[in-house]
Amino acid sequence: MTKIFETPLYPYTRNQDQSAPSPARRKVVIIGAGPVGLAAAIDLAQQGIEAIIVDENDKVSFGSRAICFAKRPLEILDRLGCGDPMVDKGVIWNLGKIFFDDRQVYEFNLLPETGHRRPAFINLQQYYFEEYLVNRARELEQQGAPIEIRGGNKVIDIKSHADHVDLTIDTPNGTYQLEADWVIACDGAASPTRQMMGLDFVGRIFEDNFLIADVIMDAPFPTERWFWFDPPFNKGQSALLHKQPDGVWRIDLQLGWDIDKEEEKKPENVIPRLKAMLGDDVNFELEWVSIYTFQCRRMEKFRHGRVLFAGDSAHQVSPFGARGANSGLQDTDNLCWKLKLVIEDKAPESLLDSYDDERIYGADENILNSSRSTDFITPKSDMSRLLRDAVLDLSEHYEFARPLVNSGRLSVPCTYDQSQLNSADKLDGPARTRPGSPCPDAPVGDDFLLNHLGDQFTLLTINADAPDELDVDGIKIKRLALSSADDKSNAIKERYLGDQQQAVYLIRPDQHVTARHETFDRQYFTDALRRAVGKSA
Repeated sequence: MTKIFETPLYPYTRNQDQSAPSPARRKVVIIGAGPVGLAAAIDLAQQGIEAIIVDENDKVSFGSRAICFAKRPLEILDRLGCGDPMVDKGVIWNLGKIFFDDRQVYEFNLLPETGHRRPAFINLQQYYFEEYLVNRARELEQQGAPIEIRGGNKVIDIKSHADHVDLTIDTPNGTYQLEADWVIACDGAASPTRQMMGLDFVGRIFEDNFLIADVIMDAPFPTERWFWFDPPFNKGQSALLHKQPDGVWRIDLQLGWDIDKEEEKKPENVIPRLKAMLGDDVNFELEWVSIYTFQCRRMEKFRHGRVLFAGDSAHQVSPFGARGANSGLQDTDNLCWKLKLVIEDKAPESLLDSYDDERIYGADENILNSSRSTDFITPKSDMSRLLRDAVLDLSEHYEFARPLVNSGRLSVPCTYDQSQLNSADKLDGPARTRPGSPCPDAPVGDDFLLNHLGDQFTLLTINADAPDELDVDGIKIKRLALSSADDKSNAIKERYLGDQQQAVYLIRPDQHVTARHETFDRQYFTDALRRAVGKSA
């Protein structure tokens, strides 16, 4: 049977810009048709902004690659219209278990509270994820949205100017020139765009090698994340097991520093390692094998004039914690509403500097957690290993030690506490919904809160009066009025009111709180909106 990653989903066809007598001008050109580039194009196109994706490839990624997708990115995908197929196909999980040697030391639940539409995580092969994004892009294209995917289009030169970007694009029919008002570079860790612009990363490179094996097998393991420190089948190293759809299981095995990567990838060397882990009685078939090392690094700036970097092209982390694709989706979620307002002349171009500030803050948080995870998993000295092993021993019996165990602090959205877009907090409310925070979901009647947010500013009122709509400098703010009398689960009260009787929140298009007040104060929220779009309050 032909695999999805063997089928061209956006094969090369000649486009109208190749025959233009002079370079065509496009609003936004996105380089890279991976998950981050596709998400950015869908986000912009849904809001009426032209987005052209160019990629030298014509297929989704080979191998499962990124497989763990966290709750917040799933909520972003709901807003983009493709959350349901992800969750319907994916393997849902909230529980994880930690093993040391041959014993389980403890387990954890990533989403112990109820009242959320989406689970803590799903596991899904990246090729399915990309397929669903391509399907959504095609659906929007058929509806007349300004989106286009150009396979077989390789950017070979880029020059940024004050008011546009020049691109030279190579195709099977030769090269053509294209101008873009804005470019979003989503072309992966190796990022040819970054190299062509003479830009680089800063950060750490790790020497440890890890084997990824995707195996097809019928195994009795539960749908949980299992992580081993120093297991009997991989002494002195670590191991990770995850379930994926279609009977595919992801196995990560730490191999150490000095190895022959090509030798280690050969089936005759991989299969004995897997048999040692799974047992001789488990039948399996190799689907995909890779050896990887990783880096915890980022660009010094994500914005370079009219070229903006997102996802792996802007930052890289270790795979422990599932922070790669998840943080990339949060990049585009942060960027696209700002870019839309700038393109529509409703916000100053300097608003895009807040993308730099906020997502560099997010990248640094991810890099810090990722580096700490790696240092705990792969101790660099005998003393570090003794300390780590002592923490693992204690964690089996004492709860205080469990937060010290770091098998990969799993991806959570960051709170932009220091963002210049936030207004002074005027509500003595729950800390989890302070300005800068992503909105936690909650039941609202037969639906969920986050389904009512997105794509525009929202004034959320709880037991408070306010106008049904506001217009500040041409930016419309819709009102979502809730009453705690209808809050049967008590989730709205716990997450948004706390000890207060009423509250008013101003929520950004990316579902982050930007201001909150006990009552509706027109001047406060007018100033807050202006601040949130980069204007002087």
